[in-house]
Formats: sequence, C-alpha cells, structure tokens
Amino acid sequence: MALLFDGPLRQSARALRLISFIILLAAAGVEAAPLSLQQIIDRARANDHRVKEAQAQLRYYRSKYDEARWAWFPRMDSYLMIAGPTPEARNDALGGPPTTQSTLMYDLDFGQPGVMMRAGAEAVLPIYTFGKLDALEEAGRNGVIAHEALTVRAQDESEYQAAQAYYGYCLAKQASGVVDDTMKRLDDAEKTLTRLRAEGSEQVTQMDLYKLAFYKEQGVVQRLSAENGAGFALAAIRLLIAAQPDENIEIQVEPLTATDGSLAAVDSYIITAAKYRPELKAIAAGLEARAQEVKIREAMYYPDFGIAGFFRWMWTTSATRQRSPFAYDPYNDLSAGVGLVMRYQWDFPQKSIHLEQARAEYEKMEHQRDLLGGAVRLEIEKSWGDTNLAMKKAERQGEAEKNARRWANAAYTSFELGTGDTRELVDSFSAYASSSLQRLQAYHDVKVGLRALTRAVGQPIELQAKQVAPPPVMLQPK
Repeated sequence: MALLFDGPLRQSARALRLISFIILLAAAGVEAAPLSLQQIIDRARANDHRVKEAQAQLRYYRSKYDEARWAWFPRMDSYLMIAGPTPEARNDALGGPPTTQSTLMYDLDFGQPGVMMRAGAEAVLPIYTFGKLDALEEAGRNGVIAHEALTVRAQDESEYQAAQAYYGYCLAKQASGVVDDTMKRLDDAEKTLTRLRAEGSEQVTQMDLYKLAFYKEQGVVQRLSAENGAGFALAAIRLLIAAQPDENIEIQVEPLTATDGSLAAVDSYIITAAKYRPELKAIAAGLEARAQEVKIREAMYYPDFGIAGFFRWMWTTSATRQRSPFAYDPYNDLSAGVGLVMRYQWDFPQKSIHLEQARAEYEKMEHQRDLLGGAVRLEIEKSWGDTNLAMKKAERQGEAEKNARRWANAAYTSFELGTGDTRELVDSFSAYASSSLQRLQAYHDVKVGLRALTRAVGQPIELQAKQVAPPPVMLQPK
C-alpha cells in the first residue's frame, strides 16, 4: 500500500515546492510601496523602542496588580525530609523502660540504626486585616492605570516625532524642487546674458555675469542643504519605526499646502487636555495609589486575623511508636489542627516612620500634580500660539509668493524686450525663490504645530471653519 501512494505523494510535494518557489520569487520582485504618513505613525506607535520599554513596564505593574489581588491566598509552607541514621529506640510502646540494651541513651551503641522520614505543612488564610488587602489591591490597580497612560504618552510622543520627521522630509524634497526651478530660471537667464554679451549689447556687463554665477552657486548650496535635511529626516524615520538595517524605506511625499480652518479658543483645548492628557491620568492614578499606601501604613497599627492549619507526620524505622498520649515520642508523630490566629508586630517606631514617609510621598505627588497641570497649560498655550502664528505666516507668505512670481515674470519679459536691467531680473528671481521656500517653511510649521497641539491636548485637533465677514449693507436713498 505504501508503494502504491509513494508516487502521487512525491509529485504533490514537488508541486508544492514549485508553487512556494514561485511565490517567493514574486514576493521578492515586488517593491515595497512608499510609506505614507499614517503608515509611518502606525509603525512608530507599535515599534518605537520607548513604546516597547513602556509596554514592558506596564506588564511588570500588571503582574504586581495580580500579586496584590492574590494576597488573600493562603500562605502554605510544606517540607519533606528523609534522614539517618537514627539510633535504635525500643520499649513497650506505652512509655515504659527500654527493652534492648542498645536503646539506652548517652552511649555509642546505636544497635540497629534506621531511617527517619518527616513531612508537614502549615497554612494561614487571612480573614480580616483592617483594610490592608483591599488597599493593596486598589494601589495595584491604580499602578496599572498610571502605566497604561504612560504607555499612551510614549506612543503620542513617537507619533509626534514621526510626523515631525515626515514633514521635515517633505519640506526638504519640495525645497529641492523650488531650488531646481530657480536654477532653471537662472540657466535661461544666463543663456540670454551670454548671447547679449556676445552681441555687444550695452544692456549686459561682465559684472552681471559674475552676479548671476554667484546666485547659481548659492542655489547649489541650498540644494545640498535640502538633500542633507532629507537624509537626516529619513534616518530619524528609520529610527522611530525601528526599521531593519537592510530594509529599504521609501517615503510618500505629501505636498505641503495651506490648511483650511482656524483654531478654537485656547481655553477649550485646556479643558479637553484635563480629560484626555495621558500624563494627567497617570499622575491622578499615582496619587490614588499613594493614598492607598497611606491607608496601609495606618492599618499596620492593627493586627491581622486569620485561620491557621498544620499537619505533621514523622516515622522512624528503628524506634517503637508510642501508643500512649502521655509518652514522649520524638521519632514518630502524626498530628493536625486548625485554629484562629492573630498576627501583630510591636514595632511602633518603625510603623510611625513608615507612615510619615507615606504621607510625605503623597504630599510630594500632590505638588507634582499641580506642577504638571500648570506645565500642561503652558505647553498648550505655547503650541497654540506657535501654530496660530504659523497659520498667519502661511497666509501672508502665500500672497508674498504670488507677488514675487508676478515680479519675476514681469522682470524676465522686460529683460527679453530690452527694457529691463540685469539687477532687476536677478533680484526678482531671488525674491521668488526665497518667498517659495518661506511659504513651504510656513506650511511645514503649521503641520508640525497642529501635531504638537494634538500631543499637548491628548486628542486630535479639529480646525473650525473660517467665518466670512458679511458684505456691507448698502443704504438705499429715500
């Protein structure tokens, strides 16, 4: 039977290997699509090493919370022992005199030595601790809440820096495009200047050619600066998303354009941050955990009550088991019991010191909470101010670029017609390039500012629609 199926099985395995090989070739031939901003953010929030560190710390505090939740579980100790040799100990099992000469004590005659086996267990179940266990569980739960918020903070920070690096990359790439466009204009102007110079036109001098060469070299320097900025931004993105050393990363460049809408009042963002900012959640949970620690230290002045149980068994091969409860028998034993126990430590100085330390830590965290609240408010106000200023600059820089483009086109046309001079031409080109770069920089600052404000508030920022002023009312003559 095995031989009958051997041929088809081998053919199936060969076919599967061939299909797998084709799939691998196809996968290797497909190039990875360029990463968008959202893909970069998703990978940064998942793979950034700071996020991984915060997640590991969160797992630790979750285990501490589980430890606190199971603090009521009985503490059980058990043992098992086999030892020897044990001396011979024989009598009538009722506590009578020894029945063998070797049973006499305090001599070197062990008789027929044996082996001793011993086992036992003890357990204590807490039943009332004056709130210590409940406070311990509550402190552990708030510790988890605090570090969940800190994990979100690490993810938000990674998202902000990933967006910052992405927009920096887009700015560098588009700045290179502006420089290339300006260089093309300068090349066209150089051809015209060279032609007019060769024709002996009085409109062009050798100094004009020197000036034009100077501006072209400045354009080369700006292009190199943009390329260097793009390389640094790409390196930052690779670090934030924890890319592999051999992973090829390409970025999908998003055009930097004007942002529609306006910011809401800064106070509304401050109110939102009080609810969603992860650091505020973390400090609130930490403060509650400190309060529970104070409760535990206060309850340490009271005892703990519980139920205790024990079991003991001991047997020796060379000793007679005593049947009388009044006979002393250190070699054989079987006993068990359950009882109500109270546990208390009379270390009043240490209890007082620990309570004072817990109260001091609680008070310190109260001041940290107040300081953090003020710092968050200041951060929101700064981010709001920077973003609002960047939006106003972007609007003005857009208009400035339009005027600079008109100026450059007019200057070039005048120069071609012979009515304009070289200085006007070069100055207009320089102004157009500068205004274009400043416009891109303003758009970049708006994008980054909105991301910074999002991080400061703890929630995505939604811009409000701009209010259009109503047209003036025309008074009709009577």
